Amino acid sequence: MTGHQHMHESREEHSATESTAPAEHKARAPVSICCGVITCSDTRTPETDTSGQLIQRLLHDQGHRVAAYHLVKDEPFHVRQLLEHLGADATIQAVILNGGTGISRRDTTFEAVDALLEKRLDGFGELFRFLSFQEIGSAAILSRATAGLYCGKIIFSVPGSRGAVRLAMERLILPELPHIVGELSK
Repeated sequence: MTGHQHMHESREEHSATESTAPAEHKARAPVSICCGVITCSDTRTPETDTSGQLIQRLLHDQGHRVAAYHLVKDEPFHVRQLLEHLGADATIQAVILNGGTGISRRDTTFEAVDALLEKRLDGFGELFRFLSFQEIGSAAILSRATAGLYCGKIIFSVPGSRGAVRLAMERLILPELPHIVGELSK
């Protein structure tokens, strides 16, 4: 075998490894994730929290477990306190918050979440706004959806509308949740 042939075969082997790596990572990911769901709202009740209910239903439909559900006023202190409590719970692997990501005076969830994140997944917010732009146009720039790591858990914070929740869950969170949790356990 010549040096050129060896180099060519090594590139092909490397290419094959690269193209199957994401699939292999997802194949090794946990099947069922234990989650916490938090709705941040000054006006909703558990009965009227259709976005929080939707998150829980979509998680259950994918075989994940919801170990904690909380509805809390959009007050940074309370949101942080709740995240710290869930962060200390060793059974919870992921937390999904909805509400409080806009820019109005009362939208303070972003600040509470952002202050706690140890590593940010900037791509989540970027992709969410891109996908949202395709659905609602330029108003997507008002969203401060974010994600990152806190206490060894993945934290997602999305807008509170049912449309935004469905978009985030179906297009971004559910497809990657097991993969992300699998990466965190390495």
